[in-house]
Amino acid sequence: MHELGNLDPELFARPSAAQLAAPQASHKPRILLLYGSNRERSFSRLLTEEAARLLEALGAEARIFNPSGLPQPDDAPDTHPKVQELRELVLWSEGMVWCSPERHGAMTGVFKSQIDWIPLSSGAVRPSQGKTLALMQVSGGSQSFNALNQMRVLGRWMRMFTIPNQSSVAKAFMEFDDAGRMKPSAYYDRVVDVMEELVKFTLLLRGHTDYLVDRYSERKESAEQLSKRVNQAAI
Repeated sequence: MHELGNLDPELFARPSAAQLAAPQASHKPRILLLYGSNRERSFSRLLTEEAARLLEALGAEARIFNPSGLPQPDDAPDTHPKVQELRELVLWSEGMVWCSPERHGAMTGVFKSQIDWIPLSSGAVRPSQGKTLALMQVSGGSQSFNALNQMRVLGRWMRMFTIPNQSSVAKAFMEFDDAGRMKPSAYYDRVVDVMEELVKFTLLLRGHTDYLVDRYSERKESAEQLSKRVNQAAI
């Protein structure tokens, strides 16, 4: 390893296919769905509910978080019941679906507030790291991808595996019937595609997320911290 002299050979690890063998399934894929509007007839909620039905049909267990009553970040302690509910659902989940309306060319504050309540780390636990993520947005006008693009950046920041496919529903008020069900359309077919892909990726990554997000730099940092504690204890 002379050509890689800056590496610590005890901490450097070559990826192993054996580590990625499919584990025995012990439960259905657990998917948490978040949406970004508190309106009585919220099209992001209706789309999320449609996605949840598809996930259940695809063999997953789906739970939807209702953002109504969630306080603004830093405007309440993290012991607030809605904050605790959200964080417990995040820990429960193996994957997520994020669905936001596009408002003023961006995701909504209602949606962003939910993500802002999810810590990047909590002690030794990183609640969102390694989970799969599917993205959807609804628009009142022509098709747009602004909210999707923002959420994709946000998913990367939260250290999630965001699947390639995504759904953008234009003129959403025309795509749902009076009962709140999505009408047959190319938009609906795309939602099916996205949920199918999410379940596949969640199954593919199941049992491997700790291995996939194990990083040389963090192993090195942990080893240095351990060495420092050992040296201090010896003094």
